[in-house]
Amino acid sequence: MSEVWRVEMRRWLEAVCQELDIEPTVLDDNIDPLLDLIRDVAHGPSRPAAPLTAFLVGISAGATTGTERPADLARVVAERTAAVESLLAGYPSS
Repeated sequence: MSEVWRVEMRRWLEAVCQELDIEPTVLDDNIDPLLDLIRDVAHGPSRPAAPLTAFLVGISAGATTGTERPADLARVVAERTAAVESLLAGYPSS
């Protein structure tokens, strides 16, 4: 990914985090794995399901942490992303 694109992406995501009252550090270790997951779903089971899969990962992480601590939430997002990647690995290709 080009550096300019990454800077603009980060600027946008920080604005969204501010609007939704989410600590931006939750993204620090999860941007690349989430983008990889979205790409893999889009090129695998279903293009329209790709952003919705990321949405479901986020809902699952938020529902299971029981904490407001960004480090805990970031860890659970990483775990949920890995779980869906495992599911995707065994998903029949079309």
